[in-house]
Amino acid sequence: MPTLLAGDIGGTKTLLATYAVREGQLVRQRSARYTSAAWGDFSAMVRHFLTEGSGAGGGGGQGGGQGGGQGDGARPHQACFAVAGPVQNGQVQLTNLPWHLDAGALAKTCDFEAVELVNDFAVLIHGLPHLSAAQQQPLRGNAAPPPPASAMHGPVAVLGAGTGLGVAIGVPGPHGPIALASEAAHAAFAPRQEQEWRLRQWLLNELELERVSIERVVSGTGLGHVARWMLRERDPGGSHQLRAPAEAWWEAERQGEAERPDLPALVAQAAQAGDALAAAALDLWLGAYGSVAGDLALQTLCSGGLWVGGGTAAKLLPQLRSPTFLAAFGAKGRLSPVLKTIPLRALVDPEAGLFSAACRACALMG
Repeated sequence: MPTLLAGDIGGTKTLLATYAVREGQLVRQRSARYTSAAWGDFSAMVRHFLTEGSGAGGGGGQGGGQGGGQGDGARPHQACFAVAGPVQNGQVQLTNLPWHLDAGALAKTCDFEAVELVNDFAVLIHGLPHLSAAQQQPLRGNAAPPPPASAMHGPVAVLGAGTGLGVAIGVPGPHGPIALASEAAHAAFAPRQEQEWRLRQWLLNELELERVSIERVVSGTGLGHVARWMLRERDPGGSHQLRAPAEAWWEAERQGEAERPDLPALVAQAAQAGDALAAAALDLWLGAYGSVAGDLALQTLCSGGLWVGGGTAAKLLPQLRSPTFLAAFGAKGRLSPVLKTIPLRALVDPEAGLFSAACRACALMG
């Protein structure tokens, strides 16, 4: 039974898993989670995982991982790794790790027949045609059912707000999806009304910017800034429950400290509990998010569907189904009817990156 290796490499953690290909379906055999910074060399981590099998969870030595499951002992010959950074000519310098990865060198060092490195957001394109119903949720009641596995009917797009905002585009190819990485999140933010204009002007001054990108607003970090601006607008010098965590969050953000209050999550929780200021901040953010998603749909004419992913998709699923998000998505003037035909779904699987890397590794089998 053919076996492959998939990995999702992040600045904090790295997930590795082997999959068997059984009757055209991917079946996960075993997996492990590693603390990325504990390893000075990624190939050493891979060799540890392959050699130790389910013992990868020992946690000793070079900061091992937590493993699970039992495999059948077959060694994988193809591997795909999702990496946080731009991949060029099979090489990447990780954004938040001192690792320089080279696909050819990894293949030689770890004894693979084929290795591919794919940007950690672009890799999702390879997984979209294979998603199960449990891995995605429709955002509109009239959404068409997911396409059959392995099918891609027209271009697709995915965007997702996490710490930043990821964007990727896919087009059908003769041997499966062709993934196009994108930096569309760094296009200029376009205010739609006076409130968003005031927010933009405040961000220019507060962050000492020459321009405001989409990501400055539509991201988890952006929601934190929207909340800070809303506190300034509606509760200047007051004692709102979000003021203290907002100030602590901003101080940690300026100092580059990892330990800080999760302000975006606190805003969402307060909004869901009925706090008016938090609800206003979340509504502003959702409207901007929906508008950006609609712009992406027009830019790509993604008749195969647009997926909203990232860390916020599963957490804010009811809000993504709200009129605030959906009306902004569809409000595109003369082109509004076009957006009604585009399938719109949320990607809710927290390990979608790992699954998508496995889909790409499977394609490398030829």
